[in-house]
Amino acid sequence: MSNLRSMRVISMYRESARLLVSRTYAAGGAKKKGSKGGAAGDAPKASTLSKEVKSTTVVGASILKDGTDPKVMADAEYPEWLWHLLDKRPALSELQRKDAETLPYEDLKRFVKLDNRARIKENNSVKAKN
Repeated sequence: MSNLRSMRVISMYRESARLLVSRTYAAGGAKKKGSKGGAAGDAPKASTLSKEVKSTTVVGASILKDGTDPKVMADAEYPEWLWHLLDKRPALSELQRKDAETLPYEDLKRFVKLDNRARIKENNSVKAKN
């Protein structure tokens, strides 16, 4: 009786080990033989939310477990700095070409930061070669 029980335990361990070892890809990642891509499972799924809800709320932006999604406000209700977050900032080479005396404070801070970073990278590469 104990031999039978130990055989079951051993077979259970082997089965679980085989499942753990054989699973190397994400679920659903394996393709069927002969398929050429563009499978029906890859198609975007239709949304269950109405267009009105999508246009008035930011769906999925709630950070609280029981919270509701925030409403979209008019552009005038958002702070001014928000609209400048994605503005392109000048690169180090562009800042080096300009006169440091005439740079605005924000660009001068950026120039010092980028220049220090470039100098540190150069010193590290020189040390790595030696």
